[in-house]
Amino acid sequence: MTKLLYQTDSYLQEFSAQIVSVDTENRTIILDQSAFYPGGGGQPCDFGTLKANDVTYIVDKVKKQGDDVLHFISGSEPLPAPGSASFGTLDWVRRYQLMRTHTAMHILCGVVWRDYGAKVTGGDMDPLKGRMDFEFESMRGELVKEIESRINLEVQERRDVHVKILPREEAFQIPDLIRTKINLLPEGIKEVRTVEIVGLDLQADGGTHVKNTSEVGKIRVANYKSKGAINKRIYVELDE
Repeated sequence: MTKLLYQTDSYLQEFSAQIVSVDTENRTIILDQSAFYPGGGGQPCDFGTLKANDVTYIVDKVKKQGDDVLHFISGSEPLPAPGSASFGTLDWVRRYQLMRTHTAMHILCGVVWRDYGAKVTGGDMDPLKGRMDFEFESMRGELVKEIESRINLEVQERRDVHVKILPREEAFQIPDLIRTKINLLPEGIKEVRTVEIVGLDLQADGGTHVKNTSEVGKIRVANYKSKGAINKRIYVELDE
């Protein structure tokens, strides 16, 4: 089992780890612990490097597989042996942009749920841009401008963002913990990670976030579209 360091410290940029196993055919490495986010919930995986035995390897993909995190290594250099010590470094520019973007999406989700009662039906993001689908029967320009104004007010409120890992039974006592139309939490999990934007939003989430909404910066609603009778899509962008 890979210990997921990013779950409790999204700002960790470097870390030491021991190599648990190596797949030379697929060029993957499993570590005993990792700060690399493996992707999921609409958030892409992290990139970076892994140094072992004085060789620096490029990590160009990270993926969760059961309880393990697979670090995909580009290039053709021989991979280090299991048991070797290693040192991981994240592509921090990319990671921090994704943290800001993910928190922006939660601000959007929180405002739309609080003010309009609309659930999320889907979402996706890249660094500094994303889109989210909601259960709206209709959407017009005036409504979109109103939503943009309200989400930026939440940025200006400088709301703290808190992360907790709770026992499943305790987590599911929280009203409206699941904001998506479909409950994506696997059956049988014993703990649930929650992300709270204090005073605005609290929901189950596995991704990485900033500590305060002020770090997000200005959020622009770049576009909106109808994707069905009660499915409307909102696109947002952030500054560099």
